[in-house]
Amino acid sequence: MNHIVGISEIKVTDQEDDVVLTYSLGSCLGITIYDPVARVGGMVHCMLPLSKIDQVKARKKPGMFVDTGIPALFEAAYRLGATKERIILKAAGASRILDEKGTFKIGDRNYATLRKILWKNNILIASEDVGGAVSRTMYLEMDTGRVIIKSQGNNTEL
Repeated sequence: MNHIVGISEIKVTDQEDDVVLTYSLGSCLGITIYDPVARVGGMVHCMLPLSKIDQVKARKKPGMFVDTGIPALFEAAYRLGATKERIILKAAGASRILDEKGTFKIGDRNYATLRKILWKNNILIASEDVGGAVSRTMYLEMDTGRVIIKSQGNNTEL
């Protein structure tokens, strides 16, 4: 079954037949996690780096922000049996689409926030496809844990 992750959404599953996917990652950041032992995985599609700009929205939709979406994604995976030590994390997006001049740098700021949170929690990024000026679609295949990025007509495994 396909689980589509919209902007600001989080989806976690332990069903082997599932594919978790998100479309149109521009400056937004898509993050997948997968525990190969518990066979639990999930994805968040974060739009902005820091929740301090709107705490009410952050409580309602933690996936909107990188600083609240990452912890919420991990907590949801833990509830299904994943453990931090086994989690494989992959990231995509954070491009400068619609911001070629770098005025807002939302993609850069999203990625910097991700790196800071992961560094503080001793978590490494296993693989990534970030930056540039392209849109990406991200797929997490639950039967294998493979993450596929589709961009500009090409499929790439992270």
